[in-house]
Amino acid sequence: MFESMTDEQIQHDVLAELKWDTRVLPNEIGVSVKDGVVILTGHVDSFYKKRAAEQAAQRVRGVKVVASEIEIKLPSTSERTDEDIAAAAARAIESNALLDNTKLHMTVSQGWVTVSGEVEWNFQNDDAERLLRQLWGVKGVTNLITVETRPTPAELKDEIEKALIRSAEFDAKKIQVDVQGSKAILRGTVRSWAERDEAERTAWAAPGVTQVEDQIVVSYV
Repeated sequence: MFESMTDEQIQHDVLAELKWDTRVLPNEIGVSVKDGVVILTGHVDSFYKKRAAEQAAQRVRGVKVVASEIEIKLPSTSERTDEDIAAAAARAIESNALLDNTKLHMTVSQGWVTVSGEVEWNFQNDDAERLLRQLWGVKGVTNLITVETRPTPAELKDEIEKALIRSAEFDAKKIQVDVQGSKAILRGTVRSWAERDEAERTAWAAPGVTQVEDQIVVSYV
């Protein structure tokens, strides 16, 4: 049985998790908590850091929702033109042997990258977005990539359920899977946000999944 966490305990743990995660400096981020809702504030110099701070907060037990008010402010010496970012984005995608740069298209506006096109597997979708997030000067990424593979809903459901059973991260019997077209719907209960994220990641890894609706509830009791 998990005892309930006070807002003060959650705040302490989120700050500790930010300090633990080397991708972001804890003194860049402010943390406040009200009724389990974590509000992150502050300024960082990259979208990558902003996302890292959000993920760190989501990993902490007791957190219900993360509201991010973190702003991205680049030092004047780090500013890049949209043309420079577009060129860097094209090089990053082209350099990844698992991505077909001829099927992906990118536009950049005021530091925000929009990527579209098709890939065969969802991990390629994730890789493309990850590469773009990490680029110097990028302030955000809109991912419009679609997945080409189209297995039947029954095949998708079976593959996801088998993958959940193989995972040692959680009790697969407590998670129900429904598939509508290429959308996977997850229901049930887990003990932490980390387990919830792992279940969602497992569903996304199934070939042909283009959307995951995560309705899993985090229960600490």
